[in-house]
Amino acid sequence: MRRPPAAGATCRRFAIRGFVAVFLVYVLAALALESPLLVVPTPVPGAGAATAASRPLHLDGSGERGRGARPLKRPHRETLSAAGRSSRRLPGIVSGLDLRRLNATRSGSLRKVAAEAAAAGARVFSELQTLAGTVTELDATGEEERSRCPHSIVLTGDEFRVKGRTVELPCGLTLGSYITVAATPRAAHADRDPKITLVREGDEPIMVSQFMMELQGLKTVDGEDPPRILHFNPRLRGDWSGKPVIEQNTCYRMQWGTSLRCEGWRSRADEETVDGMVKCEKWIRDDEERSEQSKTSWWLNRLIGRTKKVSVDWPYPFVEDRMFVLTLTAGLEGYHVNVDGRHVTSFPYRTGFVLDDATGLSLNGDLDVQSVFAGTLPTAHPSFSPQKHLEMLPIWQAPPLPDEPIEIFIGILSAGNHFAERMAVRKTWMSAAQKSSNVVARFFVALNGRKEVNAELKKEAEFFGDIVIVPFMDSYDLVVLKTVAICEYGVRVVSARYIMKCDDDNFVRLESVKDELKKIPRGKSLYVGNMNYHHKPLRTGKWAVTYEEWPEEDYPTYANGPGYVISSDIAASIVSEFTAHKLRLFKMEDVSMGMWVERFNNTRHVQYVHSIKFCQFGCIDDYYTAHYQSPRQMLCLWDKLQSGKAQCCNMR
Repeated sequence: MRRPPAAGATCRRFAIRGFVAVFLVYVLAALALESPLLVVPTPVPGAGAATAASRPLHLDGSGERGRGARPLKRPHRETLSAAGRSSRRLPGIVSGLDLRRLNATRSGSLRKVAAEAAAAGARVFSELQTLAGTVTELDATGEEERSRCPHSIVLTGDEFRVKGRTVELPCGLTLGSYITVAATPRAAHADRDPKITLVREGDEPIMVSQFMMELQGLKTVDGEDPPRILHFNPRLRGDWSGKPVIEQNTCYRMQWGTSLRCEGWRSRADEETVDGMVKCEKWIRDDEERSEQSKTSWWLNRLIGRTKKVSVDWPYPFVEDRMFVLTLTAGLEGYHVNVDGRHVTSFPYRTGFVLDDATGLSLNGDLDVQSVFAGTLPTAHPSFSPQKHLEMLPIWQAPPLPDEPIEIFIGILSAGNHFAERMAVRKTWMSAAQKSSNVVARFFVALNGRKEVNAELKKEAEFFGDIVIVPFMDSYDLVVLKTVAICEYGVRVVSARYIMKCDDDNFVRLESVKDELKKIPRGKSLYVGNMNYHHKPLRTGKWAVTYEEWPEEDYPTYANGPGYVISSDIAASIVSEFTAHKLRLFKMEDVSMGMWVERFNNTRHVQYVHSIKFCQFGCIDDYYTAHYQSPRQMLCLWDKLQSGKAQCCNMR
């Protein structure tokens, strides 16, 4: 007769079975989370390091990075985490360029600045890592408070001057918004360098009286003036034309559009109007012929019963030392300017700018301002908020990197706060690159001085998977480091045959660029772009280059920076020399590339290919690349390209 088991043995058996069951559940859960066949969920703010797709990424560069190494073949949802220093630094969200190679003790002022920026960037990046994949959301009440903008703004002349002759419009303008300015033009003064006309040597100075009223946007790039959404410039004593004139224009990335000049003649009857108003009204000109009819024609008209049309002639609307009241109104099709109750001019909106982009008003020149009043202003939060620019949709996320070598890698230089520019690129020409198996495109972004910008950039990089952070503090003079990082990524991460560099305001007609490269026999070293020959450095002015920075009298042949292509052997040489502390750095990245290619050409022949279709100054029809394109222009170009037309959207 079998003896019943002891009570203790039974308990142990149940315990073992329970442990095995829990272990099996754990293993199955782990396998499910790691399976590449499952869609990895988008990191949710607050999920922290517990997100299954989190990967440790480090600035210290510890560990070997194999040539051609690639991240895991899964949708890119890398996060920045503060894991231990022993973890290998993976390519993807952070550049593999080892900025410790920058030695501040080495000769060259730029290298010292670069080393300091890299050290500061390391500290900022370390702070960014501690966020562990999360960004603290603003409290709803705080967000509501931040989003409030005044419905109207009133400033006296003294208050206006204290604010630096500018008025902040936090939420921009909206349809029906208006700005009224009461001011007095100053008397003309002698000017030997008036900018608006030519003064020959030995001539008397020109008498000048002019002022500028500008609607401005947010500054997009350090070292550049903010965009001018409307530039209104009355020249009371005239300019090169010799007669009083009003000139209006726009300016984006320091590139002016086509000016609208009102010179005293009414706009032609067949010219388009703005909300039914003519672009230019008529005023009395000194050179007008007042007696247009002869006595004979006058008597003839009387005999046939034709009466002369009576017209009212107005003088030029601005007079020295006499106060005027100007009202600028935002209409449906453009801006309208009335002076002392009379319509003077209307300026149509230009593609690339919207009303809420106009976040500031400035008044400068020969003008004394008595008061400024802005009314019917929008109270909603401005559209330059990243949340309003970024469309966090899976359709815009980057696909996994291909396992095989690719034909073209495109590195896109961008600034941390260029959320709108990056989104416009994703929705237009970059979408064609993402659908191609032999083309990869990535944004290369350095760190911003504002923590909130870096935090938003981190979220954007983790969601879209198309941003490579180069961990140094961004500066115009150090853009060259991003170019080196593009070469490193193109050679070591994606193993591309060709590496293209462009800017985030550059529209790339990808198929045309590929066709241009196919004309060159494979295996040749090449440098393709809009070439500059025998250019000399400017030694004075805003863009001056010192002899310490560039001792030579001429620059090497170089392609304009907004868009060019090099072969992978040139890129590999650049990365190798950087690693070996031999790469000469210069603050103008396009000249630097020309210098590096010239050095490479000393040992292996490089085929230089020049084409003006890599347009530097803007856009030309049948372009390969179009520069200085605003986000709205990007969408306009893409729409035209989709209909088979490589045509420009020149109007801003």
